[in-house]
Amino acid sequence: METVLLCIVAVAILIVLFTKLYFMHLGVENVIAKKDSRSAFVVDEQTEDSLTFSTNVEFVNEGKQCTVMMDCFVRPQLPYEQYDGVETRGHAELLSAPREDDYFEAYIIQRKGYGKDLDRATIKAQIKLIARHGMTIKEAISKMPDFNFLIIWTEAGRMEAHYRQVRIEVPAAEIAKLVGTELVEA
Repeated sequence: METVLLCIVAVAILIVLFTKLYFMHLGVENVIAKKDSRSAFVVDEQTEDSLTFSTNVEFVNEGKQCTVMMDCFVRPQLPYEQYDGVETRGHAELLSAPREDDYFEAYIIQRKGYGKDLDRATIKAQIKLIARHGMTIKEAISKMPDFNFLIIWTEAGRMEAHYRQVRIEVPAAEIAKLVGTELVEA
């Protein structure tokens, strides 16, 4: 009886082991944000009290399986405790399918080597700065510190859905240059 039970356990372990090895061979998805080759920040819109700027970041699936990129959003990291001269808002959209409703449409990124343009997606990450305390946007930016923003997305494929993120640095001097002002010592 014990021999039969041991054989059943051994067969079960072998099935699990072979299944895991099979899935390891098939591989999983692996979306990489190419943040080092992102585009320069550009002004999308500027008013007396606000600035909207953006950068394009390419995302490449380096994995062996296709993936669905969904629920992508931009989260600026400039809390009022750090600097309360601007309010920040973020927006993410596929460069190939712009939207105005702040909804990110799911996008399939094929596995590496599937097709030149099918294994990548370009995301436009947009940041809106709104001046506070009666300042103009140029005044507010002239006192602003460097900050970061996150691009956060849900990735699903062979692995269950999970969040991933990448951090992009925003040098205050670069933004000041975009709007034609200089940084001042605080």
